[in-house]
Amino acid sequence: GMQSHLQALLSLYKLFCPELVTITLPGKMKTYFKNSEGPWKAAITAVRSRNQGPSPLSQAVVLGTSQPQSRKRKWNAQLVIPASSRSTNNLEEVRGKSSVCLYNTNKSFPVEQLQTFPQLLQNIHRLEFPSQMGSVLTSPLLLHYMNCMKDESIYLRLYYWMGQMLQEECAWCVVDNPNEEEFKSFLQSIYKAECFLQEGFSACEEFLYKTLPLWDGFCCRSEVLSLVSWIPLSNFSDIKSYLYDPLAQLFFTSSIYFKCSVLESLKQLLQNWLNCNVIRVDSEFSS
Repeated sequence: GMQSHLQALLSLYKLFCPELVTITLPGKMKTYFKNSEGPWKAAITAVRSRNQGPSPLSQAVVLGTSQPQSRKRKWNAQLVIPASSRSTNNLEEVRGKSSVCLYNTNKSFPVEQLQTFPQLLQNIHRLEFPSQMGSVLTSPLLLHYMNCMKDESIYLRLYYWMGQMLQEECAWCVVDNPNEEEFKSFLQSIYKAECFLQEGFSACEEFLYKTLPLWDGFCCRSEVLSLVSWIPLSNFSDIKSYLYDPLAQLFFTSSIYFKCSVLESLKQLLQNWLNCNVIRVDSEFSS
């Protein structure tokens, strides 16, 4: 049966290889696996405080004025943790070799060493995506690779991870959420990645459809309307009920500035639809 420790193990598999887990798992489960990033985050915080001086947060902790942090996992807006792949055991061996030997070997190329576009071209068939899919959003080289390979497992991993993060960190759905700025930075990273790929993420589309009826039109306004402009073209009845109707309720009761912002977002949405349709028609005509 579905015992709790088996559910926790399956959820861990689904996070890294969602294509292997087809069953539906409960959203809230007991934590069975400790977060292994604790020492990394502590070391990064120590280095940052040593280089930049004490932060206001650390001063607040000393003075006893800081608010207790939630126990649930938080989005790391700075993305300071380096992208990690499963090939880290070979890092020391790879560092000792010349670049010529590195490009000629059949072993997978660690993304930690991916720095230039020529490296991407020479190792494009030997790259392995990092275990932390969040690092993909802020790496143009990995976004290039993602756009070229069209690997379904990559999109499934990103879809599952992004959907979980958006649901857990939504600033207007979580009561007394003190991390609105972090969530705003997260939405900005998603929007920049969508502009880079010239297509919207399905996890982001589902998030907007679920949360727009609860949105107040003020929290993360520019970020939300920017994401609206990348919603894929779909059935009109779905778009009307899930997108237009929630925006219309806010549109008729808000300021002129908000009305102009909504119209600008919908104008950009139409331009993106037209551009995608032109590209599709050109590709069909050439074929």
